[in-house]
Amino acid sequence: MGLLPRWWCGRDADEWYRGDPARVHGLAEELVAFEADDDHRRATAAGAGLAGMWGLLAHQMTALGLAQVCLEHPEWRERYAPIVTRAAARSLLPEMRAEFTAAWHGKDGLADLDSPNGHAYLSYPALALGMARLVDPAFPPELAVQHDALIASYERRLLDSPTGLLDTFPGEAYPTDVAAVAAGIAVHGRVTGVDHTAVLSHWAQQVRAVQIDRGTGLVLQRMGVDGQAHDAPRASGTGLAACFAGFANRALAEELATGLFRQERSFLGFSTIHEYGDGYAGVGDMDSGPLILGISVSATGFALAPAHSFGHRDMFTRLFRTADLFGLSLRSGTRLRFATGGVVGNALLLAFLTSGPELAR
Repeated sequence: MGLLPRWWCGRDADEWYRGDPARVHGLAEELVAFEADDDHRRATAAGAGLAGMWGLLAHQMTALGLAQVCLEHPEWRERYAPIVTRAAARSLLPEMRAEFTAAWHGKDGLADLDSPNGHAYLSYPALALGMARLVDPAFPPELAVQHDALIASYERRLLDSPTGLLDTFPGEAYPTDVAAVAAGIAVHGRVTGVDHTAVLSHWAQQVRAVQIDRGTGLVLQRMGVDGQAHDAPRASGTGLAACFAGFANRALAEELATGLFRQERSFLGFSTIHEYGDGYAGVGDMDSGPLILGISVSATGFALAPAHSFGHRDMFTRLFRTADLFGLSLRSGTRLRFATGGVVGNALLLAFLTSGPELAR
């Protein structure tokens, strides 16, 4: 009885694993349509478009995914590279970070670059901007200056942090966000030729020393900048950290992926990722998504990227079956989307399913 759903939900897994152009192009075009609709809304009275934390993530992941598509398919660069830049720039708009600015008592991270405050949430636009500079020869010079200043601030703050942690909110650090900081710094080095070896080595050393739970191999979800745990080690944070670490330190990314893959639970050819390691329990949060018998929706999706990047084909197939089952992939002309995740889900899946071209070598 389990053979039909297993076959049906896995019918596209091999094509995605191989980077089949038809699948990649279909999902990429869905995100192009999202950015075009956002352009229209901002240019008319139709509304301000997606904003806030989810807007930041949607535009940032769209930029990341489309940039990876450009790297894998240079023949599409002329079409997608300008959209990568538009999406990256949009992730940096004030309305995308309003929640964070409010949490920092009105201090805007972009106007606070000389302070010791972490503002690690800006790592997501920083990485998107770096990827845009990597693929778009028409990247605006004034945006490059802003990007350089942001990366320089992160480098200084990270080198000054004995734990390799920067706070996203006052007193609250997320190792996942700091992995995105490292990814942004690494891509900036690739674009500009600036040597960031010292800061990336310091970050990787402190991830291993402070941020990984020895018993589970998972990163602690939330911490103080002093290295004290504020939450349990969890798979959702580890999965996304492994994705970002791949831009900066391949060996560390594989270590994180190993801890993540220990959380795999399989049934009838479908796989999911359990959020909490042995000895820990909890109810999850917006980062993990809703937990069902301890299974994390987010961690299951995040695991697609390291499974793809590090050649775990069978695991990728099992995870993809689950994503397809609950994501409900739909085709409309040349476009492809996953219906239940909305724009953010499609942007995340484009980034995860095309991961690999920009892994640290």
